[in-house]
Amino acid sequence: MKLTGNTVLITGGGSGIGEALAIAFYNKGNKVIIAGRQLEKLKTMTSNFPGMAYLSVDMTSLESISAFAKTLINEHADLNLIINNAGIMIPEDLLKAPANIETAERTVLTNLLGPIRLTSTLLPHLIEQKPSAIMMVTSGLAFVPLAIRGTN
Repeated sequence: MKLTGNTVLITGGGSGIGEALAIAFYNKGNKVIIAGRQLEKLKTMTSNFPGMAYLSVDMTSLESISAFAKTLINEHADLNLIINNAGIMIPEDLLKAPANIETAERTVLTNLLGPIRLTSTLLPHLIEQKPSAIMMVTSGLAFVPLAIRGTN
């Protein structure tokens, strides 16, 4: 994968690892689009980096992902790199089952199904781009979760 000359989408790009990735790719001369739910964070981030763009997406919603993908391709037809970084980590009380199921489902939708849906939706476009790449960001907690965050 080349590190310059890309049009990069970074989900969860308004804070944390996504923010650091967005800045790093921006500083390498890439066109960067950040996406997420928290518009204020996205707006603040892009205001500090001229030319960086943002779009809103809810990774728990197939409808939001589908609409987002259409807008993304229409506004950034040269998109050739996706970094699936958006994720949540919400404390759960597993001893209160089944009351914890809403948190568990939201976590799976955001951290697993969201990136699968987004990648699947954008894959036909990426196949046409030369070169293109898809990256997935995860956490060590996916392999050894904390007891209070069992679904991660």
